[in-house]
Amino acid sequence: MTTEQTETVPRVSPSTTSGEREALEQWLDFHRATLARKCEGLDDARLRTPSAPPSDLNLLGLVRHMAEVERGWFRHVLAGEEAPWLYSTEEDLDRDIHTVEGDTYEEAYATWQAEIAHARALAATRDLDDLGTGEKRSGKKFNLRWIYLHMIEEYARHNGHADLIRERIDGATGD
Repeated sequence: MTTEQTETVPRVSPSTTSGEREALEQWLDFHRATLARKCEGLDDARLRTPSAPPSDLNLLGLVRHMAEVERGWFRHVLAGEEAPWLYSTEEDLDRDIHTVEGDTYEEAYATWQAEIAHARALAATRDLDDLGTGEKRSGKKFNLRWIYLHMIEEYARHNGHADLIRERIDGATGD
């Protein structure tokens, strides 16, 4: 992928007759592809364009944020991995969203796709009822089903943000 994309990101509509796990995975993949489509055709400067003051939320930041979210739920919570955060720092916990000149879509997209691939590999070895070996700060355990549902919700919410940001940038609308 380059910073100026010219081809449409493939996106498959979820089946209306699939079983539970397949449906969860299809809907998650659908929403992952939707976010990538919202970034299509924009250069890095436009991808860093904030939504509306005072917010500095932007499309590049959303991609970086979702890489962090994928890492958090699948590596940290599901697998109990001790992987460091990708962008967040002690000084700036929202560094994923707080993009600056020099932050590129090419890097963010590659990182995000690597986290998605790792998430798929971790999930493939587990059943929906399997509890993760890690936990959130609350001390709660989560099963894979809950993680899938939460990830779908997380993407759906942020794809709504992405719709508005993209429309503000160049007027593009649609799913």
